[in-house]
Amino acid sequence: MFDIYTIIFLALAVFIFIRLRSVLGQRTGRERPPYDPYSRRDAAKAPVGSESGADKIINFPDRNGEQAVPPAPVEPVDESEPAPQRWAGVAEIGSAVANGLDAIAAQDRGFDAKHFLTGARAAYEMIVVAFAEGDRASLKDLLARDVFDGFAAAITERETRGEKMETRFVGIEKADVTEASVKGRTAQITVRFLSQLISVTRDRNGQVVDGDPELVADVTDVWTFSRDLGARDPNWKLVATEAAS
Repeated sequence: MFDIYTIIFLALAVFIFIRLRSVLGQRTGRERPPYDPYSRRDAAKAPVGSESGADKIINFPDRNGEQAVPPAPVEPVDESEPAPQRWAGVAEIGSAVANGLDAIAAQDRGFDAKHFLTGARAAYEMIVVAFAEGDRASLKDLLARDVFDGFAAAITERETRGEKMETRFVGIEKADVTEASVKGRTAQITVRFLSQLISVTRDRNGQVVDGDPELVADVTDVWTFSRDLGARDPNWKLVATEAAS
């Protein structure tokens, strides 16, 4: 026979079970999946593009870490298509740029210049903002090794002086392909960016040492992106930068 204490403990156990069930409830099939702390990081470092032609562009996440929406899929470029149709809005027929794009498309049938420019514009903003914020991790994925080393050295010098750079990206007014070529299996495309930025550098006391927090400045940069057409990796990386007047 159960004594009075055993009966009390059993009653408490049943009560606690009922309370937990009422609080936690039952699975309905509509619950959110468990939070994955690596999901955002993986999205930010997702490989640029895939084996499909539409993805062979620079496709980076936005400033908030959310993956940028990729362009709509397109059919591979038809090399028999007239040049004015292939590079319309990017390069003039018969120009050196058009010939260079033809050479790239000859080795990469999925190459699309307009989609490349869309990705290049996104990459430009990402790199400018990451440099201002001293975000070496983001820069490492977007830059060739020697270019990254130069950017990282500039960030280190700024940190050593106790300075902080604040950059607000207003927008890109123009992004034009100025050069395109293939050397061996390496494709290179140079883009001239005309952008508008608000940029200021402050010392450790918060005093402005460079720039103007109220001025929207016109900035012109000439950047060259490169990709190994013989590699499985479809990523384009920044290999050279030049400030232009």
